[in-house]
Amino acid sequence: MSGSSPASAEPAQIETARLGHSTAALHGPWRFHTGDDLRWSLPDFDDSTWDTVDLTPAPGAHDGDVGLPGYVSGWSRRGHAGYTGFAWYRLKVSIDSDKDAPLALAGPTLVDSTYQLYVDGRLLGGPGAFTGKAPVVYSVRPSVFPLPASSSGGTQTHLIALRVWMDPLDAGEDSGGIHVAPTIGHADGIDLLHQVQWMETFKGYVVDALEPAAFVLLALMVLGLMASRTDDSYRWLGAALLFLALLRINQVTFSWTHVQSLRCYDIATAVILKPLALAAWTMAWRDWFRLGKPWLRYAVGVLAVIYLVFALIGRPWFVPEATHGLKMVANIVVEGVRLAFAALYLWIIGSGVLRSGKPSTYLAAIAAILVGIGLFATELNTLGVPGIWFPYGTGVARGQYAYALFIVVLFALILMRSVGYARTSKTKRRWAAP
Repeated sequence: MSGSSPASAEPAQIETARLGHSTAALHGPWRFHTGDDLRWSLPDFDDSTWDTVDLTPAPGAHDGDVGLPGYVSGWSRRGHAGYTGFAWYRLKVSIDSDKDAPLALAGPTLVDSTYQLYVDGRLLGGPGAFTGKAPVVYSVRPSVFPLPASSSGGTQTHLIALRVWMDPLDAGEDSGGIHVAPTIGHADGIDLLHQVQWMETFKGYVVDALEPAAFVLLALMVLGLMASRTDDSYRWLGAALLFLALLRINQVTFSWTHVQSLRCYDIATAVILKPLALAAWTMAWRDWFRLGKPWLRYAVGVLAVIYLVFALIGRPWFVPEATHGLKMVANIVVEGVRLAFAALYLWIIGSGVLRSGKPSTYLAAIAAILVGIGLFATELNTLGVPGIWFPYGTGVARGQYAYALFIVVLFALILMRSVGYARTSKTKRRWAAP
């Protein structure tokens, strides 16, 4: 830890909140400093030389993911581009409220990447585990922290300090620190706000929870195709649907729960499930279009292994002392492998359509394109295709729309093949009858 020694001077920034029976967002301006020193949580620490950060959002501002309101840019756009690690926010608040009304604070709902809340030098909590050199990051969910009661009643003054850690995984042009200001108020008002915040979080990821359930149901239908005892292979299609379900539900479990940390989420998503999903879907469409091509199996296998290995090497947490050049090369290799998968994927769709002019083949091509929109989201982003829309104030990703349509189309395709197999089986039994 490093930093100036505590002094008797008062913090320069004091915000007055007259609550009545309402709540007040703590936009500041806050005092801000990069680095880490637990003495910075103390009320009598002199922060007058620190930077100031105003967390007042522009009218109608929201984040670019789920649509959380009150969004402001992070420290990367406030003079600290490229910085990851610890930073502190401090604000002295004078609260004018009813004498006996208990007060509470709703924690910030969007922070890169986690935080601890201190009030008057006392730790009240936070979503991360700050036990090691680098904190263990969990999703920042809506939280309520009861404030210490005042013995005098009436006007209360508290020093609020937020110790923030930004993980290198969250580094970006607009990232860093607090994006949505905390809110102070009477406990009953904060409880109502907490319910609204949870509803916003729920709506933001509910589609990601529903679509995996549909993928699993489609996988069960694929088992029915496999039970038809035809010459067609559907093992890869079933596996691809399950990998995609895991990939989508992983986002939900990270955002709604603390079952997995950011590191575990990143391993499962970026290193394991994305390579496996791309490989499985490439093989699934090869089998669906009945292309054969044994060399495709080996090409897909090699690409998947390369993807997995270099995705691991390129993660910021893997061998962090490795040179920046090595990480850059690993990421370039991953981008190249993804482009190779995209080329194979499009070639398979094109070959399937040219090989058979049946209407069902065109429908299968549409299904493959729809699921490909989700699988190759990164590549579509680089082409400038809009990635997210906000109907009714809630973010819905391009891939979510595509997957929703894909579910309907694949259901129709599986139903058509099931009916076709049933008719073929009936005809065989008729010809076999004496």
